[in-house]
Amino acid sequence: MTTLALGPSWLDPDFLLNEFGLYGLLLIVFAESGLLIGFFLPGDSLLFTTGLLVTTNKLDYPLWLVCTLIAIAAIVGDQVGYLFGRKVGPSLFNRPDSKFFKQENVTKAHEFFEKYGPKSLVLARFVPIVRTFTPIIAGVSRMNYRSFITFNIVGGILWGVGVTLLGAALGNVEFVHKNIEMILIGIVLLSVLPIAIEFLRARSKSKKAAATGQGGAPAAPQRGRHAKR
Repeated sequence: MTTLALGPSWLDPDFLLNEFGLYGLLLIVFAESGLLIGFFLPGDSLLFTTGLLVTTNKLDYPLWLVCTLIAIAAIVGDQVGYLFGRKVGPSLFNRPDSKFFKQENVTKAHEFFEKYGPKSLVLARFVPIVRTFTPIIAGVSRMNYRSFITFNIVGGILWGVGVTLLGAALGNVEFVHKNIEMILIGIVLLSVLPIAIEFLRARSKSKKAAATGQGGAPAAPQRGRHAKR
């Protein structure tokens, strides 16, 4: 199977699986789930491609074993992210931008965590970039450890096993094989859709706030005159 590289060739799921196999897959899932350097990795499309390759016997491992190992890697990755966040603490928000670290990613994850609370650990699994930083933010916020473990396990299984099984279920569909490039691109676009929606909502709110501020400015003197009376 040949797929279109989604960005650099070394980020193409097919290339990664052919070059590094199952061990490379698990390392990528682990890194993307909780290491700061893993935010750019192609988690969703990689898991989908893995399921597809397993069901077509191009990745010679039992599906149940692959799903189990992926879930474990995802759960352990979030665990490491949480512990890192507890250790680093608020200093993470003061860290300067670099080639592999952008403060805006931390801010997005923090807002996501504040909005959805503990269940953000499940929802964030399906949102690129946010899924890498959310467990770290949970650690910074010193989220109750028992709650973290519970939501971490649920999220790791739903994402790791769910997306992989989706690829396996569609692996023998002829249309999928003929249009694999477009399907992978579609998965990437679908996964970043929540970020785009939140961005547009935030932009709309800021415009409304600015318009309200401008419209309300002339009213201040009017209230002042009534106060004098």
